[in-house]
Amino acid sequence: MRAIKGRRVLRYSLKWAALAATAGILVQPAAAQEKLKIGVIVTLSGPAAALGAQVRDGFALAVKDLGGKMGGRDVDVVVVDDELKPDAAVSKVKGLLERDKVDFVVGPIFSNILLAIHKPVIDTKTFLISPNAGPSSYAGKNCSPFFYVTSYQNDQVHQVLGKVAQDRGYKRVYVMEPNYQAGKDSAAGFKLAYKGEIVEESYVPLGTLDFQVELSKIASLKPDAVFTFMPGGMGVSLVKQYKQAGLADKIPVLSAFTVDESTLPAQQDAAVGMFGGADWAPDLNNPQSKKFVAGYEAAYNSVPGTYAMQGYDTALLINSAVKALKGDLSNKEAVAAALKKADFTSLRGNFKFNVNGYPIQDFYLTKVAKRPDGKFETEIVQKVFANDADRYAKECVPGN
Repeated sequence: MRAIKGRRVLRYSLKWAALAATAGILVQPAAAQEKLKIGVIVTLSGPAAALGAQVRDGFALAVKDLGGKMGGRDVDVVVVDDELKPDAAVSKVKGLLERDKVDFVVGPIFSNILLAIHKPVIDTKTFLISPNAGPSSYAGKNCSPFFYVTSYQNDQVHQVLGKVAQDRGYKRVYVMEPNYQAGKDSAAGFKLAYKGEIVEESYVPLGTLDFQVELSKIASLKPDAVFTFMPGGMGVSLVKQYKQAGLADKIPVLSAFTVDESTLPAQQDAAVGMFGGADWAPDLNNPQSKKFVAGYEAAYNSVPGTYAMQGYDTALLINSAVKALKGDLSNKEAVAAALKKADFTSLRGNFKFNVNGYPIQDFYLTKVAKRPDGKFETEIVQKVFANDADRYAKECVPGN
C-alpha cells in the first residue's frame, strides 16, 4: 500500500515538473534540506478538475515570477490530487507531512476536503493556507494561528448576490445549492442581505449533473431570479440545461462560482449575461493584475479566474513571510506573525488579514462577457462591498 501511495505522489510530482517546465521553472529532482518545501493539495480529477488546475497553475506562475525562490531559498513543490474524496485527501496530506516534510500545505478547493485535512495538518504545527475553501467552521472560535485563507469566508461572496437581489427589488428568489458545508454557507451568505421571499431552497448532492427536476420547479414557480452556487462540472451542466430549458432569457441567474473562468470554456455562449459575485475579475484595473492576466494567458492559453488569482496570491504570501524571516522558519510564532502581516501586493488590490486569518477585501458584482478574441471572461459591473470583514472574526481569540 505504501508503495502505491508513493507512486501516486511521484506521478503528481512529475506532472508539476512538466507544468513548471512549460512556465520556465527549474524543479530539481532531489530535495535538499535547505529547500523550502510546499505541498499543494487540490482537486485535479473528475468534473471539478479545472478548479484545482487553476490554483495549481496560478501558484506555478507565481513561483516562476519569483525566480523559483522564496526568501532566498529554492522552492520544491509537490502537487497531489485530493480526488474530491475526504479519505483520500487525508492520506495524501499525511504523505506531504510525513514523507515530504513540507513547510507549508496549500489547498484545498472544496470545504468538505478542508474539514477533513485541517486537523491532521494543524496538529503537526504545519501552516495550512487555503487558496479557495473558506468555511465558517474555522473563522470564529476555532480559528488557528496555523491556518490562513487567501480567498474569503464562504458566505461573504454570496452575500454580494443577496445585496444585489435586494437592491434590484427582486421579490421572489429560488435558491439552489449543493448539499455540503460550502453550499450551506452560500445560502446563509445570500440570506444575510436578501430579505425578500425565498420560494424554495433546494439542496442537491455534491456532483449532481442533472438538474431537470429543479429546472421544472423554477419554470413552475416563476421566481424573479435564481440564486445558485454550483462549482466546476455542476455549473457547466446547470448553465447548459438552464439555457436549453428556455429559462435564460426569462429569469436572471445570480451566482457564485457557477459561471467563472474555470467553467466558461465549456459553457461559452450559454453563460453570457449571467451574474456572479467575486473578489476579483480579469479586467480589474491595476498594474499587478494586468501583468498577471497577460502572463497567465501566455503560459496556459486560457483566461485566469479567481482560483488562479488566489493561487498566485498564496505564493506571494508565503514568499513575503519567508523573505521577512530571511528563510529561517524555525520560530513558528514568528512565521505566524509574518504571514498575518501579509506584506505583499495582492493582485486584487486591497487585502489584509483579519484577526482570524481570513481576508478583509473588496467584493464585486460580475457579468459574463464574450471578448473580441472569442474567449469568455467575467467582467466587473460594480463594487458591492469595500474592505469587507467576515462576521465570525469577532469570535476568534488570537493564539488559540
